[in-house]
Amino acid sequence: MHYVQIKRMPGCEDIHLPVKMTELAAGFDLHAALQEPVVLNPGERTLIPAGFAMAMPGGLEAQIRPRSGLAYKHGITCLNTPGTIDADYRGEVKVLLVNLGQEPFVIERHERIAQMVFQSLPQVELQQVEELSDTVRGAGGFGHTGK
Repeated sequence: MHYVQIKRMPGCEDIHLPVKMTELAAGFDLHAALQEPVVLNPGERTLIPAGFAMAMPGGLEAQIRPRSGLAYKHGITCLNTPGTIDADYRGEVKVLLVNLGQEPFVIERHERIAQMVFQSLPQVELQQVEELSDTVRGAGGFGHTGK
């Protein structure tokens, strides 16, 4: 079990802290902590505050991901997805949203705007070498195996 400390930002006492909407949900829903509604026009992007900061233990990462309903129904998704929050970040969590839909979308205070999924990180050490081992794939990439 990992414990993550959550701190509400000033003026956000009424904003829900991250919450799982079902018992087996992978992600915690994040809510908009806006002072006023924001209109997100097609093709525009904006940062939406989530009303909290957090402290995670080392070896943990929080990923910010789109909500499927907003993406499907309105074309609202996250840029830089999944967005990574590092264990040493202590600022307010914000969500970078973009409107890929055809209509303006109004984001209201308290609206569920994204989800946050926690991931454990392996310990990795990079080693510089002169040659890499061969594989069947080799250096093929970007569609080299066909459609």
